[in-house]
Amino acid sequence: MQQVAVNGETLNGDEPVERISGAHPEAADFPLREARKLVRDLWKPIPRIYWTDFTISAILGWGAVAAATLSPVGSLIQIIALIVATLALYRGVIFIHELAHFRKGTFTWYRRFWNATCGMPMMVPAYTYADVHIDHHKPQHYGTAEDGEYLPFAVNEPWKIVAFIVQAVIVPVLLVARYLILMPLTLIIPKFRDYIWQRASSLVIDYTYIRPLPKKDQKAGWLMEDFLTGVYAYTAFGLWYAGILPTAFLAVWYVVTVAIFILNGLRTLAAHAYRNGGRERMTQQAEFLDSVDVPGNRYISPLWAPVGLRFHATHHLFPGMPYHALETAYFRLKNELPDNRLYLEATRSSLWAAMVQLWREAKASQKA
Repeated sequence: MQQVAVNGETLNGDEPVERISGAHPEAADFPLREARKLVRDLWKPIPRIYWTDFTISAILGWGAVAAATLSPVGSLIQIIALIVATLALYRGVIFIHELAHFRKGTFTWYRRFWNATCGMPMMVPAYTYADVHIDHHKPQHYGTAEDGEYLPFAVNEPWKIVAFIVQAVIVPVLLVARYLILMPLTLIIPKFRDYIWQRASSLVIDYTYIRPLPKKDQKAGWLMEDFLTGVYAYTAFGLWYAGILPTAFLAVWYVVTVAIFILNGLRTLAAHAYRNGGRERMTQQAEFLDSVDVPGNRYISPLWAPVGLRFHATHHLFPGMPYHALETAYFRLKNELPDNRLYLEATRSSLWAAMVQLWREAKASQKA
């Protein structure tokens, strides 16, 4: 177990800690040019992989939801079905990350299929993540107040880490209220629509984030996705009210959605070092070194970090690289970079190691 000092305090961990906040002091030395050369053949997305992976995830997920709905409450079959539904639909939902990175005009039918079979029934249509996530990758936005996907957990009170996970319990309720109550009002009150688009239409972790209004060519798409998601919500509750859809289905949907947000919350906490307490702008190299790779076990780790997200730091080096190439990219860079020391500084041995390091840094920051 290696010992490292942070602000004069010694911590035990299996990863080095450079410093609590700001950019990595050696970021400028990161061999970005050499890294790009080593992965230049890995940029082409393979549609067959996307369609097959997502379709299987959706079928398995909704099939398991049906099984959990029809099974006796608390039975072993229901418990297994809930676990399968959570993991499969979590993987399906995470494809929203890939949608955000697709070039405009590509994978159009894939996006529609994803929305119809996963995004809208889970109350997270594709537009709620698209531009928000691209801003997260821009050097002028990453880690700043303009980045809705970043909070400096490593320099804040540790209780905020716990609160971030616990709030998953109310997220499904907020999503349903967003489309049952607020969505109809946005259709008839343009100013209210703009307000909701800016403050209540983004999958972010910083709830003070204010999203830019849509461009002219985006407004119709955003409005349509909002409307159709509302149709799903009203249809589900209408069928429930009519006695066609059992109450158990709504309960299963809620439990699975909460579980998905908890898993994704843990993954999110392990995705970055979150040391940018000053919310300063970073270079791409510094952004990489403030991010985390957790290669872990290739069969178990994708359950909590699906669709390539266990290689999150590598993804920040190459945001446009398809998810199915990230594992190859990681091990190629690890093995073939002439000097891989800085590259491996972004690697943690496990989800637990990443979480422990974040927690210890947060505690140390309060004593400094």
